[in-house]
Amino acid sequence: MNEPDSSDQKRMLLFILCSFVLFVAMSMIFKPQLQQPQPDQTKQATSPGPGGTSNPAANAPNNSPNSAMKALPAAPSAPNNAAISVPVVQESAEKTVVIESPLYRVEFSNRGAVVHSWTLKRYFDDQKPPHPLDLVNAGIAQELGWPFSLALQDAPVESQANAALYQVKVTQPGAGGSAVVASQGGSFQAPVEVTFTWSDGHTSVTKKLKFGLDYELSIDLSVTRDGAALPVALAWRGGFGDKGVYRAAQYLNVIYEQNGKLTTLQTKKLGASGNQSQRAQRGDPLEFGGVMDQFFTASFLADAPNLTLWDWIQDHKVVVDDKPATEQVATVAVGSVSPGPLGMRAFIGPKDLRLLSAQRPSLEGLVQFGWFGAIAKPLLFALEWLYGYVPNYGWAIVVFTLVLTMVLFPVRLWTFRSARKMQSVAPEIKSIQDRYKKYSFSDPRKKKMNEEVMAVYQREGINPMGSCLPMLVQLPILWAFYRALTGAIELRHAPWILWIHDLSAPDHYYILPIVLAVSTYLSTKLTPMPTTGDPAQQKMMMFMPLMTAFIFFYLSSGLNLYYFTSNVVNVVQQMYLNKTHPLPARGKFKKIE
Repeated sequence: MNEPDSSDQKRMLLFILCSFVLFVAMSMIFKPQLQQPQPDQTKQATSPGPGGTSNPAANAPNNSPNSAMKALPAAPSAPNNAAISVPVVQESAEKTVVIESPLYRVEFSNRGAVVHSWTLKRYFDDQKPPHPLDLVNAGIAQELGWPFSLALQDAPVESQANAALYQVKVTQPGAGGSAVVASQGGSFQAPVEVTFTWSDGHTSVTKKLKFGLDYELSIDLSVTRDGAALPVALAWRGGFGDKGVYRAAQYLNVIYEQNGKLTTLQTKKLGASGNQSQRAQRGDPLEFGGVMDQFFTASFLADAPNLTLWDWIQDHKVVVDDKPATEQVATVAVGSVSPGPLGMRAFIGPKDLRLLSAQRPSLEGLVQFGWFGAIAKPLLFALEWLYGYVPNYGWAIVVFTLVLTMVLFPVRLWTFRSARKMQSVAPEIKSIQDRYKKYSFSDPRKKKMNEEVMAVYQREGINPMGSCLPMLVQLPILWAFYRALTGAIELRHAPWILWIHDLSAPDHYYILPIVLAVSTYLSTKLTPMPTTGDPAQQKMMMFMPLMTAFIFFYLSSGLNLYYFTSNVVNVVQQMYLNKTHPLPARGKFKKIE
């Protein structure tokens, strides 16, 4: 699985690596001195671009991210001597059709039979006051095309079909099992079936959409030209998702799954230098394809093994510093390379783990837990279970952290005892090292020093690496919890107290990172060091809280809250251990049981 490459994850990984190296270095001071292959562009064939046009330069290298791997087969046409009569079907005026359920409100225009608004009623944007979240970016869609527009191999035919006025038929179950049929615009309650039809006498399009009460709908498409079927795809154009989410661009990805392997293509990198070679592989059918941001997805699922990815990115014209520029906009066109009707389903809604896992094929992989998914998923489920008893995710994180820290207390106690032993023998170890400090590291007599130091460690049953154990245990949990909190839709806009209104976003007042740094400093100050006389090591350990604060400034409030709570408990535990296991007098060794 390809992971989204976001800067805050890099900082988190850097923090983990630095922390591990730091702790190992501390202990070693007192230890005895003992991608996918690049495609061959010369073999790539022509392919449709975002508008469905094919590239006439079939043998030229293709470096554009706006093209797919293979050309679609040429659409069959009717024999010249065959007179095929296709009736004209079109509407005289533009109409709006609205489909509603308790979960969503979808607004269609019969001009192009496209979506102008897809609102999720249970989720809100960041406006003041907040409004139900609309997954459609109307400003960009007016330039690049609307969701549920068609993608065809013939660009003029595609443009005509996406601008035509379709006739609309709405079929809704009525009382007694009867059906209410409407052929005009209006608002309708799901479950409902909407059929858009259009023909100019040559090209005929039928687009049938069946909505239920959940986030899934079924889609049937059919396009013919003079009676011959054409390959067709359905596109989600014009961008996607929560436009106000914190640093939204880094979480926006085009996705597809082939042969059980999920691939994510980060939108902001597809157009960057050196990344043009990233391509969707079209050799095998898709299980599903679509687009997603941090918390929501529009995924198209295969009903038959003929679904493939056509396009996945568009260029949007913008102005930066009064100069024209372009930015990458996520888009997908999912369809079949074979002429004929196309049937599929779509899931358009939140990346709720339980809802995604109920889809067939499963979309559970869209919530990406990374390397420690086996830990992150149970942590998330445990947090959700706790939320049923503590109906505030902030306090649920606090309670969860208290329980987890107490469970890990035996590890902390074992490590504390190891550190105390190291402190107790530190004068003896230093005395040995002082006797050999005049010799260079390459001097054979240094081997004798190592043997004497090891003898002391073995005599007292000391493992010099023991002080690293709590970090080694906590780092996977910290990373797993970070991934769980980053992708958990439940924490989106979940408040805690006072200034914390969204546990999935950073603390914009920086209060939590600051108190986290203070608590890290106290925890470090109270934790026994293998030695108390190395100024360089003490400075290095005092620098850690500053590094922690810098990294956590950019991470979610939920993760800051988790780590701060853990630090507070660690400080209390450390004060208790320091009181019950005082450091023996200098020069004397007191065996610690």
